[in-house]
Amino acid sequence: MSSEFIIGLAGEAVYTTLKASAPMMVVALVIGLIISVFQATTQIQEATLAFVPKIVMVLVSILIFGPWILNTLVDFTYNLMNNLYKFVG
Repeated sequence: MSSEFIIGLAGEAVYTTLKASAPMMVVALVIGLIISVFQATTQIQEATLAFVPKIVMVLVSILIFGPWILNTLVDFTYNLMNNLYKFVG
């Protein structure tokens, strides 16, 4: 195992993690932005107002994107296990 191989594998793992978490992060960002604009226009300065809608929408996005996320993680794991012989030798 060379250092390039390990760095490539770690890069692929980080990319897969970012790809799997991207839908929830984007949903939380959009909902947070909408709530911030709402708070700025109505001058409601309640810090806890953003938490409940974000949590609910992130859970909804997990339900919607869950099969795709699971498929992405299973593909990465299958590729990792299928090439396990490269790690030993």
